[in-house]
Amino acid sequence: MPPDTDLRVGLVGAGYISEFHARALQRVPNARLVGVADVAESRAAALAARFNVPRVFPTMEAMMNEGLDVIHILTPPDTHASLAIAALKNGCHVLVEKPAAMNAEEVDRISAAAAAAQKSVCVNHSMLYDRFVSKALDLVRSGAIGVPLSFDYFRSSEYPPYRGGPLPIHYQGGGYPFLDQGVHALYLAESFLGPIEDVKPFFGTHGGDSNLLYDEWRVAAQCQRGTANIQISWNVRPLQNWFVVQGTKGVLRANLFAMWLTHAPELPLPKAPARALQAMSEGLSICAQVPSNIARFAAKKIVQYDGLHSLVAAFYRALQTGAPMPVPVEQARSIVYWTNRVAQDADAAKIKFQAKFQSAGRAKVLVTGANGLIGRSLVRRLLQNGSRIRIFVRRPPLAEFLNDRNIEVFLGDLGDPAAVDQAVAGTEIVYHLGAAMNGRAHDHERGTVCGTQNIVNSVIRHDVLRLVHISSLSCIHAAISGRGVTIKEDWPVEPTPQKRGAYTQAKTAAEKIVLDAVRDRKLRAVVLRPGRVFGPGMTLLTPEVARQIGNFFVILGDGTRELPLVYVEDVIDAIVLAVETSKFDGRVFHIVDRTHITQNQVVRDYISRNAIKAKVVHLPMALVYSLALGFEVLGKALKRPAPLSVYRVKSALARMRFDCTRAENELGWQPRVGVASGLQETMAAERIHSSNNVLGPVQESLAAK
Repeated sequence: MPPDTDLRVGLVGAGYISEFHARALQRVPNARLVGVADVAESRAAALAARFNVPRVFPTMEAMMNEGLDVIHILTPPDTHASLAIAALKNGCHVLVEKPAAMNAEEVDRISAAAAAAQKSVCVNHSMLYDRFVSKALDLVRSGAIGVPLSFDYFRSSEYPPYRGGPLPIHYQGGGYPFLDQGVHALYLAESFLGPIEDVKPFFGTHGGDSNLLYDEWRVAAQCQRGTANIQISWNVRPLQNWFVVQGTKGVLRANLFAMWLTHAPELPLPKAPARALQAMSEGLSICAQVPSNIARFAAKKIVQYDGLHSLVAAFYRALQTGAPMPVPVEQARSIVYWTNRVAQDADAAKIKFQAKFQSAGRAKVLVTGANGLIGRSLVRRLLQNGSRIRIFVRRPPLAEFLNDRNIEVFLGDLGDPAAVDQAVAGTEIVYHLGAAMNGRAHDHERGTVCGTQNIVNSVIRHDVLRLVHISSLSCIHAAISGRGVTIKEDWPVEPTPQKRGAYTQAKTAAEKIVLDAVRDRKLRAVVLRPGRVFGPGMTLLTPEVARQIGNFFVILGDGTRELPLVYVEDVIDAIVLAVETSKFDGRVFHIVDRTHITQNQVVRDYISRNAIKAKVVHLPMALVYSLALGFEVLGKALKRPAPLSVYRVKSALARMRFDCTRAENELGWQPRVGVASGLQETMAAERIHSSNNVLGPVQESLAAK
């Protein structure tokens, strides 16, 4: 191909990695990006707008009518082979993301299609072209560490926030995480130690991301010249990416995120001074490399995904000069084979795991959020009443639920509309308790807002007779309340929930979704706003009451603020009564015990009942507001959301009393257990839990396993 020929290039797939391919193409003088194709045209349009790409297409076939010379295939792995073969048949060279295909047979078909079309295929094994990996490979080839014997690789990772909608590909199959990240480790192992001869995978879950079943991976790979040990984690923080190559005459260590590589050669010295000298030498080398490479990164001499940029440049040079491809598809065949073999084991294990849970059921009652305090208690009550129950949970439930023949367990995320619809289908009553209680903003958006929208949509679609939605008192406009004011259900809703944090914002949005659907879509629903729910299994000392720091209980203010408490069993009474008596016309009910109890009283009672020596400290409100103002000013200066604000403090510490007359008159609800007895039972349960765990968190962790 003449060196001055402009190559017309198209990208297929506009996901995360496409941005870096587009950036790499900007640095290739004879490549012109003329089109982007993606099944989600809005995503393709956004990428095209960022990089001034002239055209957007719904499919690769439509884009190839533009007379393209090169196609970059950046789609999910199971589409790589078919798209690559189609592009080759249409006369295009192909750069395909890793892994090249799903199995070795697909690789062979790509190779045959390339030979027939007399076109080139390159696989994006980008880390081989990372400057630190390249330098390490050069050192090994030069004999700097003698004969390489082992390769140890560690990578921790994270996926983009899932805000709801169809499950992303990385959550669908059990083996996708290894297809995504393990492939890098395997081709690096092969580069340092020769062809892979066998692999032994181990995978499990820590549970940091409930949608990612296998988030901890260990793989032992036997290579021609040694052994590779691979660990990939979605839980380790801070994020890591490093490897170690050990040989008969030295050791190489590389940290790809921190951008350094050290070489510790064998020294002709006694062991003790040799070790000290090697440690100091490596330390000095790191101290010199890190600031230097940070400066180079700031000057854009090193760029993000540096290896990808280098491989793309090498690919286009090879097209110009007729040189061999940087990573020909034939070279990727063994990596595809071994990567797929590991992934298939995890896929099969996930299928076996999911078989424990329902895909269809006979129960007419559904409870979401059944793993929570209120959810567990509600399920137990419904079982006592003789109901057959369907529960929808993100994580496997308690053994008592999993093994109960009257409980159908549906496993899934509230943000996933397909999973929600499957759980709702065929029911007559839905108790919607599920919501995010903590986490980052996207967790609340997915679990509470998107989850409630999915529930409402499915309830309407399947003509479910009754929906009980558990909302929160955080939805009310607390900042305008004052001492002595009694708040009824017609009190204004919070107008600026974004000022009060992700939880309030999400719960307010969720309640609005339900009430709007009652008004506009004929949804049959009732809304309950419980107070501060407590009971066995939930600690009393939340920040709303006091923070325990060592032997101190820190209370914001003078401690005379009354808490809107309600015992969990009394909340369950209200929920059951609502189903029996409510008109399901969108009516809202406050569920709060009439007992007036302050922060000071709860803390004193807690200290007394647990017989602990502690001191109560009150932070004056003036100091609390000053701290909040300081955070607010700092947040504005840094252009970041402040974790605390004056408005948030004013709302959180507002003095409020709640009128529950509507629940009493229309539902017939009265606290049956009450706050006093409830506190007694809760504290007794805490004491039992503490005495059963005298060996501390290690014993508790082992017991959980």
